[in-house]
Amino acid sequence: MGKFQLMALPYAPEALEPVISRETIGFHHGKHLAAYVNNLNVLLPGSGFEEATLEEIVCRSEGGILNNAGQILNHELYFGQFCGKQTKTEPTGSLAEAIVRDFGSFEAFKEAFQKAGATLFGSGWVWLSAVPAPQSTGKLVITQETNAANPVQRGLKPLLTFDVWEHAYYLDYQNRRPDHLAALWQIVDWNVIENRYQQS
Repeated sequence: MGKFQLMALPYAPEALEPVISRETIGFHHGKHLAAYVNNLNVLLPGSGFEEATLEEIVCRSEGGILNNAGQILNHELYFGQFCGKQTKTEPTGSLAEAIVRDFGSFEAFKEAFQKAGATLFGSGWVWLSAVPAPQSTGKLVITQETNAANPVQRGLKPLLTFDVWEHAYYLDYQNRRPDHLAALWQIVDWNVIENRYQQS
């Protein structure tokens, strides 16, 4: 039993089908994320990060510790943002207003977000983040992060992410990364994203 534990999914493994299959969830959460958790717990003793939070480790470490901690943080945000039963298909309230303010429309935002994910070379993540106060009044930005990087390293508040590592989609979509990205909107829980924005 290490310091960090594999997160429990907030839905059943088959709940996201057909967008993400039960089989992909089994590999992605049950094997890939579990391995990052196990690896980090092995690396922590004697590292100086034994008492640090996950975000502190991601912002201050390097090498294997950063890679595994970054992937845990990324995946916890990723798996935690979906729901099997869609309650609303787009954001509302202050987040919706900010998206229109910073991208022109929700459709324009989705197009820019998918393009950033589709054009990221190699493995990584596409993120929607907020620039926290006092630097701004919740300005939204889209960033591409390679490998295990996370927007917290740039001083941003991550809100929404799509994983473009091949293990996130290859069983279901093979090499069709754009199709995977376009489908993910069907399972985004905008209540979760709005709550993250309120805390930024």
